[in-house]
Amino acid sequence: MSWIEALILGLVQGLTEFLPISSSGHLEIGHALLGIQGEENLTFAIVVHAATVLSTMVILWKEITQLFKGTFSSTKWNEEKTYIAKLVISMIPVFIVGVFFKDTVESFFGNGLLLVGCCLLLTATLLTFAHFAKPRKKENISFLDAFIIGIAQACAVLPGLSRSGSTIATGLILGNKKETIAQFSFLMVLVPILGEAFLELLDIVQEGSLGAGLPIWSMLVGFIAAFLSGCFACRFMINLVKKGKLIYFAIYCLLVGSVVVVNYFC
Repeated sequence: MSWIEALILGLVQGLTEFLPISSSGHLEIGHALLGIQGEENLTFAIVVHAATVLSTMVILWKEITQLFKGTFSSTKWNEEKTYIAKLVISMIPVFIVGVFFKDTVESFFGNGLLLVGCCLLLTATLLTFAHFAKPRKKENISFLDAFIIGIAQACAVLPGLSRSGSTIATGLILGNKKETIAQFSFLMVLVPILGEAFLELLDIVQEGSLGAGLPIWSMLVGFIAAFLSGCFACRFMINLVKKGKLIYFAIYCLLVGSVVVVNYFC
């Protein structure tokens, strides 16, 4: 992988991790277009995912700090501890998938773009439902809503099914406020992404293939590109959700998904 390819894929990862258009799906498309294959894909995925986690922590640093202060500054059950508990509950479904179905999920990657195209069409459908849904707005995300949103995140391990799109759309359909569900969606992914990256890193170290075929400069360029574009996309997406413009991303996913599916059969 050259540094130019790393730059392109890093930008793709950073932008699409937070925009509701599926980072995994776009990386699969990018790998196919650039003709990149092999174990270097997995190493690179770890690097750019770590970069997007860091960008989330930078953009939402104030909110994360407030949660930790509220959690550890008092022995009483307070609002911050309740929020942390909801985040933990939202992580249960993806934890189950990661522990018991890891090999099955990994088998979906690198096997053609038909699944990516179909999942992009599903993402478009979810975003369209969220755009037209007009439920009564709730003041806070409930524990049940947190778990249901977590199920949406677990389903979004499929390439092409957007994690942010699935969780935000599900939260909006359940009647949660736009700004509330956007922040919750970005915070709930921190631990799962770090956990996934850690497990993948352990597998690579055990196999003795860490960094195989991937120059250090390519990893560095990819990391920086993913981090900077991730910072922009995270802040941009929160503001966009507040304005309720998700329908444009639904149209985008519909177009790209249709092109991918049609191209697969042609």
